[in-house]
Order: sequence, then structure tokens, then C-alpha cells
Amino acid sequence: MSEEQETLEVSLGARSYPIHIGHGLLERAGELLRPQFAGRRLFVVTDEHVVAAGHADRLEHGLAAADFTFARIVLPPGEATKSFIWLERLLDELLLAGAERRSVVVALGGGVIGDLAGFAAAILLRGVAYVQLPTTLLAQVDSAIGGKTGIDTRHGKNLVGAFHQPRMVLVDTATLATLPMRERRAGYAEIVKYGCIVDADFLAWLEGQGRAVVEGEPAPCRRAIRRALEIKAEVVAEDEFETSGRRALLNFGHTFAHAFEACAGYGEGLLHGEAVAMGMVCATELSAALGYAPSAQTERLVRHLRQAGLPVRPRDLGLRFEVDALLAAMRHDKKVVDGRLRFVLWRGPGQAFIASDVPEDLVRRLLTDALA
Repeated sequence: MSEEQETLEVSLGARSYPIHIGHGLLERAGELLRPQFAGRRLFVVTDEHVVAAGHADRLEHGLAAADFTFARIVLPPGEATKSFIWLERLLDELLLAGAERRSVVVALGGGVIGDLAGFAAAILLRGVAYVQLPTTLLAQVDSAIGGKTGIDTRHGKNLVGAFHQPRMVLVDTATLATLPMRERRAGYAEIVKYGCIVDADFLAWLEGQGRAVVEGEPAPCRRAIRRALEIKAEVVAEDEFETSGRRALLNFGHTFAHAFEACAGYGEGLLHGEAVAMGMVCATELSAALGYAPSAQTERLVRHLRQAGLPVRPRDLGLRFEVDALLAAMRHDKKVVDGRLRFVLWRGPGQAFIASDVPEDLVRRLLTDALA
């Protein structure tokens, strides 16, 4: 990819922050962080996979060159780390290492590390600064931006957390070269989501360039990441705390996806992006069943996801679920209001909306068909 650096801004008044996009930004992290954090101690929170890929060493070279003092905390990889147990251990490690109010937490990793480290920063000493250095495609285009932090519980995904905006996001596209293809595909599902909810032209472009994006071709990949970030930044700026309903559109497919993940036990058998791909198909099928969108649009989405190598049904991954268990997981979803399920549906690409009057028996029938 080009050595050029691009910068976007998440406009949130006093909580605004830049998103820097470029190749090789980990080595330049110290230079980019110094104007805001010079003289402050940094705590790099990462996982074993990121360390093995060499990204922590690359980052720390850049920090040392800018005269930062820092410490590294390494956690196990995987969704199971987003838990009360590992949150407590991380907070204990931070306090044991001497974290104070001026300290800065640096989240170096995928969505799990970003969510967990961000939540720790939100509650440590009643809130310390943190920055996001996402190393996976999914985190780069979605979870690292917007300030949603949190952990999973046995009742469901992301049910405990806080809004805590990062001070800066560094998207180093060089980290994508070390990602397994399966994780690239999973991240691509979140890119497709943006086209589905607000930008039909972007979705059409992805239909022609999606394979190139997944395979990491520099120009298409850079364009897809930038457009996804532009959309995410715009939506977050309009509805930071998800109160107007605008930001909830980013959960397209996620009510189903989170239920799939909960019933799969948050293991390696189902990645978040894979669950989102299947969830988006369910959401479009539900939209068609309610008469909001033609079924041909579902067929179009299914065709594109399959071409990208993503699952569209649990059976594609050899997964088996019980309908009652999925519905129970959905009832614990944080989007439930007054006990009623809410779904993000669509009228077609770029036309997503929120519906809270969906009959549960219809959802049951749809899930029964999806699991057949």
C-alpha cells in the first residue's frame, strides 16, 4: 500500500479525535502520539497473536524512538478474554505496574483487545485516556471507532460496558498482511454492512471489488477501509450515545449475529464477522417477509457474501443451533426495549431502518428455515 497517510476526524466537540490511516503507522506511532501525550507513561495492552506477528515490537520501536516510557501487558487471544475475569486481571496488572490518572492505555489488537482495554480505561481510576491501534480488518473498519467498550457475560455479548471515546485511532494497513484469510473475510462482512445500511453505491462497488479487498490488493483495500471509516465517523458524530436511533443502524444483522455467537459459546468456531454475515442475511429475509424489501435483494446479498467466501447459514460452518436458545439470547440483547425485540431491517441497499413491532412467531419461523 501507499506510504501516504490520510486523516479523518470523528467530530464530537471536546471529545473529537483523529483517525490516521496508512501503511507503517505502528513504527510512526510515537511521532503521532507525542504532541498529545509527551511525558506520559503508556501501557500497551495486546494479545499473544499480535505479539507473535511482530506488531508489538514494531510499535514499541516507534514509541522508544519518541522517548516514551511504556509497559506491555499480554493477554490470551479470543472472544473468551472479553470477560469479567480478564477485565479484573487487566485492571490488576495496570495498577500493579503503577498506572495513574495521566497514564495512557494503548489497545493494540483486534476487537476483543480494543473493547476490553477501552473498558478498562473507562473505569480505571474513574477514567484514563486510551488510543486504539487496531490490527484486524474488522477492528479497523468498525470496533476501534466510536467509543463503545465492554465485555461479554453469560447472558450475551457486550452487555456490560461504557461509552469511552479514544483520543486517537491509528489504522496501520500493514498489519493486514499477517491476518489469516478467514479473519480478512470476517472483517469484510462489516465493510459490506456499511453499503447495506447507508450507501448503495458503495455496495455496488464492493460487488465488483470485494474479492480484491479480501485478498488485500492495496488500492481497493485502502478505498474500502476509508469509505467504511467515513460512514462510521459520520454516524457516530450524529448519534454518539445511540439515543436518536441513527447509530443503531450500525447493528444491521447484529441481533441475529449476537445470538449466534452466544449459542456458539464465543469460540473459534464462529468469528464475529461470520456471524454478522449470517445475521445480515436473516435481517434481509425478515425485511422481505414483512413486505419491506423484495426477496431479490436478499438473493443479491447472499450471492455477494458467498463470492467473498463468507457463510450465509450456520450449516456453512457446520454449526447447529436450537431456535429456542437463539430466541432466548435475542431477548437478552441490549437493543431490547420494554421487553420487545428490535431489529435493523432494510428496504434495499442503503435504506436501513429500525423496527420494534416484529412478531416473534415470524422470527421463529425464519430461524427455523435458516437452521434447516
